[in-house]
Amino acid sequence: MIQSPAKRLILGVQFLFVAFGATVLVPLLVGIDPSVALFTAGVGTLIFHLITGGKVPVFLGSSFAFIAPIVASTELYGMPGTLAGLMAVGLVYATVSAFIKLLGPSFIVNLFPSVVVGPVIMVIGLSLSSVAVDMAKGNWLLAIIVLAAAIITVIFAKGMFRLIPILVGLVVGYIAATLMGAVDFTAIHDASWIALPEFVKPEWNLKAILFLLPVAVAPMIEHVGDMYAIGGVAKQDFVKDPGLHRTLLGDGIATFIAGIFGGPPNTTYSEVTGAVSLTKVTDPRVLRISACTAIAFSFIGKIAGALKTIPVPVLGGIMLLLFGMIACVGIKILIDSHTNLNHTRNQVIVSIVLAVGIGGASLSIKDFTLSGIGLASVVGVILNLILPGHSEEVEATDEEDIVI
Repeated sequence: MIQSPAKRLILGVQFLFVAFGATVLVPLLVGIDPSVALFTAGVGTLIFHLITGGKVPVFLGSSFAFIAPIVASTELYGMPGTLAGLMAVGLVYATVSAFIKLLGPSFIVNLFPSVVVGPVIMVIGLSLSSVAVDMAKGNWLLAIIVLAAAIITVIFAKGMFRLIPILVGLVVGYIAATLMGAVDFTAIHDASWIALPEFVKPEWNLKAILFLLPVAVAPMIEHVGDMYAIGGVAKQDFVKDPGLHRTLLGDGIATFIAGIFGGPPNTTYSEVTGAVSLTKVTDPRVLRISACTAIAFSFIGKIAGALKTIPVPVLGGIMLLLFGMIACVGIKILIDSHTNLNHTRNQVIVSIVLAVGIGGASLSIKDFTLSGIGLASVVGVILNLILPGHSEEVEATDEEDIVI
C-alpha cells in the first residue's frame, strides 16, 4: 500500500495519461464533446468505487465496443435518442448483476462463453476497419506517420510508455500535422480557459434503446476478464469481494450516469489493467485521484479545443492499428480459452457470428431493427443455447467432429 500522499497524486495523474488516449478517442469519433467524456469517466469511476467499497483499483473509460453502434444510432435516431439507449445499456448491466448475485458468477460465463464473445469482439474490430481506412485516405502520409509511431511505441517502448501507444501516436501525428500546415488552431483560439463541458440531454427513444441493448454483451464479458486480471495482480479475489455483481453494477450505474450527461458508456478496459499489472500499484486511492483529475481537466476549455483540432487522418492512422488489435483480441480469447474449432458446433457459432456481423445482416420487425454487432451478439447467444452439445473443449473425432 502506498503511504505518501504526494506519490499517490503523481501516480494518479500518470494513470490518467495512460487512460487519456482511449478515453478521448471514442468521443472524438462519435461526435461527443471530449470534455464530457473526461467528466463522465471521472464521475463514473468515483461511483464505481463507491458501489464496490473502494476496494478495486480501476479507472472507467470510454468503451470501443460502442463506436460503430453509437455512430449508426446517431444517424438513425439522433444523439439525444442514442443517449437514452446508452442509459438503457447501463440498466442491462445492473439487471445482469442481480442475476449474478442470485445465480453466481458462472451465470454470465455460461450465457456468454468464449465461443460467442471471441467472434463478437472480432466483429467489432473488423466492422470498423473500413471507417479507419476512409479517415486515413485524406492524408496517407500523415496516417502512416501516426501508425508507425504507435507501432514503435507498443513494440519497443519500455515501462508506462508501452501502455500509451494511442496517446503517443496522437501527439506525434499532431506535431507532424502542424509541421505540414494541416492543423486549424481556430478551436483552441476560440475556447475559453475555463468552460463547462457541452452536456447533451437524452430523450426517450424506444427504437434507439432496442438498437443499442444487444451491444452490451461484449463489454460485460470484458469486464469479467478485467476483474480476474486485476485480482491476480493485487492478489485479491475481487470476484468474491466485493463481488462480480457489485463491480458490474458499478459499471452499469456509471454508464447510466454517463448517458444522463451526454457521455459515452463507461467500463473497465485493458489499458488500465495493463498499467496496474506493470506498476504493481494496487491502491484504489490512486485511481480515485485519476478520476478527480479527469473531472478537473473536463472544465479546461483549451483542452477540448485542442482535441477538436486533431486532423481526421491522424485519427485514421490510430484507428488502423486500434481496430485491427480489437479483432486480434477476439482471436486471442478463442486461443486462450482453448476453444476447440475442430468441434463442428463451435465452427458453426463462430462462422455465423462473423458472417452476420461483418456481412451487414439486419433483422426488421415493424419499427424495430437489429443489425451489426447487436444482431451478431444475439445470434451467437441463441446458437450457443439451442445447438446440442457444449462449447467446452472436447477431443475431435472423425465420427463426431468434422472440420468444415
